[in-house]
Amino acid sequence: MAVKKYNEGSITIEIDEDKCNADGECVNVCPTNVFEIVEGKSKAIRIADCIECCACVDACPTKAIKHHSC
Repeated sequence: MAVKKYNEGSITIEIDEDKCNADGECVNVCPTNVFEIVEGKSKAIRIADCIECCACVDACPTKAIKHHSC
């Protein structure tokens, strides 16, 4: 399993790249533009901007995103 962890301060976002289908829902719903699709997978590029709303977790159709504060 290819799980990528992104950490910044107390925030940890994990993206299971095996589950990610790069449909971009996380990009679309994130109010602070934390995510980008890079090489066919979602990446938490700007985790420092995360406001911990967890919209990305709820929007992901494949449940590839885990947010440890939610």
